[in-house]
Amino acid sequence: MPQTRLSHSEIIAFHRSFFGRLFTVKINAACISCCLAIILVMAVSGCSVEASKPERAEKSPARAPERVGNEVPPGAVIEIKPGSPSETVRAFYAKLREKKIREAIFLTNLRPAIEGLTDDELKEFAVDFEAVAANVPAQLEINGEIISGDSASVTAKLPNEDGDKIELQEIRLRRDGDLWIILSADDATETRIKKEGKNYFMGLRIETHETEAKKMLDRIAKAQMVHSLQNKGEYADIAKLIEQGYLPSDVTSSETTGYNYAVKLAGDRKLYSASATPASYGKSGKLSFLLELDDEGKPKMKSKDVGGKALDN
Repeated sequence: MPQTRLSHSEIIAFHRSFFGRLFTVKINAACISCCLAIILVMAVSGCSVEASKPERAEKSPARAPERVGNEVPPGAVIEIKPGSPSETVRAFYAKLREKKIREAIFLTNLRPAIEGLTDDELKEFAVDFEAVAANVPAQLEINGEIISGDSASVTAKLPNEDGDKIELQEIRLRRDGDLWIILSADDATETRIKKEGKNYFMGLRIETHETEAKKMLDRIAKAQMVHSLQNKGEYADIAKLIEQGYLPSDVTSSETTGYNYAVKLAGDRKLYSASATPASYGKSGKLSFLLELDDEGKPKMKSKDVGGKALDN
């Protein structure tokens, strides 16, 4: 079988798992809360503006679509006024696309989690941010704006959760003094962010990397099972599993999950153990993981904080 690597969608899925946990947004009882990557901040599946429209809400007047020759661009396009919620949304995505991460996050209620980070600390998240910033559309089409007191919602065409289709999404905002800020975190998360400050991002990344490390060990266990069934009960090292297409070659790098992986084989190759160790203790993870086979040949996993060392058998 050919050698495989993590696909673009798998890499995006990882970044979504990291950033998505920042963005749990509850629109109303009729809508499902969504946790999406930063490019999908506030994306809500199946929630229309009308479904959540408050009584006596102000609605920005729409202007007629501009014609290009005899063609009319699809969808309504509203007038974006200076200082409006729509202007904040447009500025957020523009700055995100330009990789001006600090400036972009300052337009959301995630600001306390990033304003304390130094430039060097922010660079540690560059790979994560840039992976999702690449999917921000070059031309953001904003279709609607509703303002009710200090709350607002803006609808715009953005990539869906899988990143393979542009859909109309809803973004919630709150007035903060003379400005509008995007509500990228729910009330409970916002409270946690204010308490933890810059440590929130760092802690969240560690939690996410540890979750991804467990998933990779599960993937190794499944690969070993398939290999053993096809090779008279013998297991294989990582290189062999990659060669046969059972594992992605990215398992040899810590770039995606922040962990280093190793497989130990018994002399007769009838037993194995697999480990996951933080590539950078305290930054990419704290827990070390060990997967072993029990007396019935079933994989069992354990974890412990051993200061970044490999967990012994």
